[in-house]
Amino acid sequence: MDPLAPHPDDPRLTEPVSGIDQDGNAVKSRVVVERPLTLFLNGQEIVTMMTIGDYPDYLAVGYLANQNMLLPKDNITEIDHDDDLDVVVVRTDRTTDYEERLKKKTLTSGCAQGTVFGDLMESFEGVQLNPEARLHTSSLYTLTKAINTMPSLYLTAGAIHGCVLCQGDQPLIYMEDVGRHNAVDKIAGYMRLNGIAADDKVFYTTGRLTSEMVIKTVHMGIPILVSRSGFTAWGVELAREANLTLIGRARGQRFLALAGQERIVFDAQPNASGVKGTEET
Repeated sequence: MDPLAPHPDDPRLTEPVSGIDQDGNAVKSRVVVERPLTLFLNGQEIVTMMTIGDYPDYLAVGYLANQNMLLPKDNITEIDHDDDLDVVVVRTDRTTDYEERLKKKTLTSGCAQGTVFGDLMESFEGVQLNPEARLHTSSLYTLTKAINTMPSLYLTAGAIHGCVLCQGDQPLIYMEDVGRHNAVDKIAGYMRLNGIAADDKVFYTTGRLTSEMVIKTVHMGIPILVSRSGFTAWGVELAREANLTLIGRARGQRFLALAGQERIVFDAQPNASGVKGTEET
């Protein structure tokens, strides 16, 4: 099965912009397009997100699920997307009213839209991640190489975050967006709408391993989180509390695990020529 992957050649996602290079030469560069998408749950306006505009259905459902506005037993009756109005409406059987919740928003420190932090924390306690899940180092090395060489908007235009749902050494779903929040939510929405189990999966992100990334991964029930970037102290603390396997600085054949190390199976040794990567900021 081929992974659901980015479409860097989609003309709606980038546009050419003229400029000059370091030598003063005239150049044209493709830059990522961002557009607003207003999300409604039944009759209530929830949020306006800045997004690249692909997969609005997955983004809407994933956002609502990760904010506990869409509950596991909720039946989604309809999803309507109007591309001209930049609106997506999710309808459910259950009557919903989140007016009080939406009055008090504390945005997380991540880039772009941000997320309501308190709503994320509501679902953190009590989650039991699969203790039997395993990540073989041989699979990790194969996986990171495959992800880093896949066609992507990042390679085409930069200014983008990527998240990948994986199983073993295979990427299954690769989503990109201007905010890591959106990329995570697209995957959560795809999983929800397609009934994909989480307890044997690995989640890969290009972004930092912050408290929000840890909480969202735990909320989705995924036991292993990997990044090519670094950690925040609270992200590590929460990962240890939830027994989430947290692996950062995963570049080439090097990585650093700061939580849930018992899930790692060391079946391949790094080559002596492995190059140590540098953290992103």
